Amino acid sequence: MEQKSHMLKKILPPLSFCLLFELIAVLLWQRTGNFFYLFNFSYIGLSVAAGILLFRLNYKHARRISQFLTGSYMLVYLGLICKENMQLEGFWYYLFSGVFEAATIHYVVAKILGPLVFGRGWCGYACWTAMILDLLPYPIPQNPRKKWGWARYLSFALSLAFVSALFLAHAPNMEQIMFWAFGIGNALYYAIGTGLAFWLKDNRAFCKYICPVTVFLKPMSYFSLLRVQCDKSKCSSCGKCRRVCPMNVDMTDNSRKRKNGTECILCLECAKACPKDAL
Repeated sequence: MEQKSHMLKKILPPLSFCLLFELIAVLLWQRTGNFFYLFNFSYIGLSVAAGILLFRLNYKHARRISQFLTGSYMLVYLGLICKENMQLEGFWYYLFSGVFEAATIHYVVAKILGPLVFGRGWCGYACWTAMILDLLPYPIPQNPRKKWGWARYLSFALSLAFVSALFLAHAPNMEQIMFWAFGIGNALYYAIGTGLAFWLKDNRAFCKYICPVTVFLKPMSYFSLLRVQCDKSKCSSCGKCRRVCPMNVDMTDNSRKRKNGTECILCLECAKACPKDAL
């Protein structure tokens, strides 16, 4: 009986996540009549849920599997094959065109409203930029965090200004421009992210300082329902959780105002490192 209860606790979180995305998939399919949304959100839900389940079964590369299942699907299939710009520029493009599909739906679900439930879990389990950057040799930051957070607002503004300028100029072949912007934009992201990682000895430097999507993610993540919590009665204040956190979050503080609290990507490296199972 106890063994069944233990297994249920492992299965329940990924199952709940999968059912949530399945609900979104069915609702969008019924609302739009487009079977693609049933497939798309079902696939993403199953991919991330698989990663969560494998993690709870103590498989070492669980999160990497989730990253590549979801990230490569969005980068290669949706982006390069279907020619949908899933970057921030694609969101602006569809938004200004008055079209609620593809990138706009993706951003609403994963990066605007979704973080109210799962915070910045997208960054940890599904981002196609992070799936490559996390393979670099500095998963644990080697230097103190820089005060360069302002750069994300600059990249956010540049993205908005770029698409706005195209619309104001009535640029022809907008869909083709968006496709090239997706390819070039991703190449720049990988180049800048890799350069920063080696310069600062921090795989997640791009996420901390440059990524424009965090302008949406951070404020919503403050209210996230899913959060890493510390059991103070077990915590020995050894500091191991803070040292291994790729985003420099202070997990021993349970308040929403904890240091870098809106940066948590739910990677749970802190929980794996904790010798007291306090997280």
